[in-house]
Amino acid sequence: MSQRSERLEQFAIDVILERRHGLRARLLRSLLYLLSFVYERIVQLRLFLYRKRILRERTLGCLVVSIGNLTVGGTGKTPIVEKFARALRSGGRRVAILSRGYKSVPQPMPKKRFAFLRPKLPPPPRIVSDGKSLLLDSLAAGDEPYMLANNLKDVIVLVDKDRVKSGLYAIKELKADTLLLDDGLQYLHLKHRLDIVLIDRQAPFGNEYLLPRGTLREPPANLRRASYIFITKSTGEPNDALVQRIRKYNRTAEIIECAHKALHLQNVLTGEQLPLEELRDAFIGSLCGIAAPESFEDGLRKLGARIEIAKRYTDHHRYAENELQSFINRCLRRDLAMIVTTEKDAVRFPRLIKTEVPFYFLRVEIEILSGHESWEHCVARICQPQPMLSPERFFS
Repeated sequence: MSQRSERLEQFAIDVILERRHGLRARLLRSLLYLLSFVYERIVQLRLFLYRKRILRERTLGCLVVSIGNLTVGGTGKTPIVEKFARALRSGGRRVAILSRGYKSVPQPMPKKRFAFLRPKLPPPPRIVSDGKSLLLDSLAAGDEPYMLANNLKDVIVLVDKDRVKSGLYAIKELKADTLLLDDGLQYLHLKHRLDIVLIDRQAPFGNEYLLPRGTLREPPANLRRASYIFITKSTGEPNDALVQRIRKYNRTAEIIECAHKALHLQNVLTGEQLPLEELRDAFIGSLCGIAAPESFEDGLRKLGARIEIAKRYTDHHRYAENELQSFINRCLRRDLAMIVTTEKDAVRFPRLIKTEVPFYFLRVEIEILSGHESWEHCVARICQPQPMLSPERFFS
């Protein structure tokens, strides 16, 4: 993304979250507020058409589990997807993760002689991992699919906007029997067996407005579609008020509270791991381009780090070598002990030969704080042997 595009994106975010003031910002918010009414009607109409089967969802004869959220970004979805994939793989499932590959760059298709004489077929999904090997870089795959494929060596990861197509490919060609639909709550074209919905404890329903005035993709009442609800970024403190509000919209879904638990620091260049104790009282630089940078920075402070320099970019920012070198030089001049970034950011870095300041990413995993029985029940429910139906039956 160009710097101009990123500046426009950041300006829009600042307007939506009311960080910008003045007449122009207020007028923009008023316009976006009106547009959000139109957006809500379109969302609800689409759901109605699928519910009444005027628009038809597709069934592939395979177990499909959607993991998604009501808001745009920032719920910590990728570690949840990873935790599910590991648990289902341990339960004997052949798992494929289907992602749309947000902000990925498709590789150009090789041109063949006399191609204009052949029928034009849709390109196959991009195979990030076939369950054996990592086949694409983060630019072609997208940062989140690449990160999942890199951490899950025995799980299939496919990228395509058409998740019906990629699901069929996973079943037919790669013998998957369980599909994890990454960011799939709003993807209604493929029938879900279970809907796992994530809610960020820090901003459960964003700023309470729908797109484009706010960060909600759907009204909170649509939470009724959830089979299981994960309250992410929990601290162990009671979430009674949030649970009470959730129950207004969904009285039956099981609620699981979880936290993003830091495991260790990992060197971006060498892969060397350091214990978290190295952060205590260390003067560091923080670098990130994620939807909720304050959550990452607060986490570093809770681990005892002293952030001297913090640099934020827009979500999914793809770093240039000169940007990294400039930040490294700033940290070098301040004699900082290390630079710390997120794992999702690290996969978007250009290849670095060396850094004058040690450069680490924070490796995290999901820890279940409450609802252990619900978590185990959810996994067992998915892993129970299911009769496998031939996908050709649904496409004949």
